[in-house]
Amino acid sequence: MFGFFKKKSKLDKMKEEYKTMLEESYRLSTSDRKASDLKALEAEEFYKEIEKLEAAEKK
Repeated sequence: MFGFFKKKSKLDKMKEEYKTMLEESYRLSTSDRKASDLKALEAEEFYKEIEKLEAAEKK
């Protein structure tokens, strides 16, 4: 019930941003394939940063 008071961690914010990038890539895929591929590549690079942070948190 009071989950909306909980602050999001940096990792949660990054995951949301990653999801937004993937959605944008999908939206672009219907009109501009090159832009879609670039956005997907950007999202993939961003995901690598997320994985690094997750690995650092587990240590």
